[in-house]
Order: sequence, then structure tokens, then C-alpha cells
Amino acid sequence: MSFLKNVLGVVCVITIIISCSSIPSQANAGKKEEPVVIANDSLEYEIIIIDPGFNNYLYSIARPRGYYSLKYLEIKNRFFVPIWNQRVNNPSLFNPNVYENRINYDPYVEYGYEVNYLLFQYFQFAQRKYRMTLR
Repeated sequence: MSFLKNVLGVVCVITIIISCSSIPSQANAGKKEEPVVIANDSLEYEIIIIDPGFNNYLYSIARPRGYYSLKYLEIKNRFFVPIWNQRVNNPSLFNPNVYENRINYDPYVEYGYEVNYLLFQYFQFAQRKYRMTLR
């Protein structure tokens, strides 16, 4: 195994940063939101999500861990990832500030619950925040 971490994506670090025009809420004014790291150390995969509001979404809106089965999350991620990647590959049709990095999600690799859960939740968050549908 390589000492370098493979990352779900092109050495994929999903860094989705929205424009500076976002106005922080009063409760979060002055606070910097920490990135969410999705990792499976045994497989050496990692995704880092930097998207303001994702932490808040995870803890206030997203269904809790355990709500979805691993199989459900895998099926959803196998569906969403190719759509996401297609949009990354078409920056003239889709906002390149939203669809920045490809995600290499191999359906034959068992990423585990945490990776699948957080990736799925990011897709849910992105659809809600950017008012788009991954279909």
C-alpha cells in the first residue's frame, strides 16, 4: 500500500467554497467553520469538504447516522457520483464553482458506513443549498 493517501476523486479533495457574498448568521459571526473530513483509514481514502453550512446541516437537518442502511447509502452514492462527475466535466453547462472536483467512487470498493454516510449527506446538502437536483 502506498504511503500517500488515495482520495475519493482525482486525489479528490472536494473543496467547494462559495463566494464571499455569503452572509454569516449572527450566531456564527466571527467563527470559522471547520472542514468535514470523510476518511476510511484502513482503505486510505479521504474527502475533505469545505463548504460553509455543511457542518450545521449535518448536526441540525441531516438524518442521524444509523438512519440509513449501508446498502441504501452505497446505492445512492453510486447514482449521484456519475452525475456529479458529468457536471464537473461540463463547466460550460454547470457552475464550476459548485462542481469543482471529480469523485472516484468505485462501486467494487467497500468504503464503509462513515464515508458513504457523509458523502450521501453532502449530496443532500448540495442539492438543498444550490437548489439543484442530481438526476
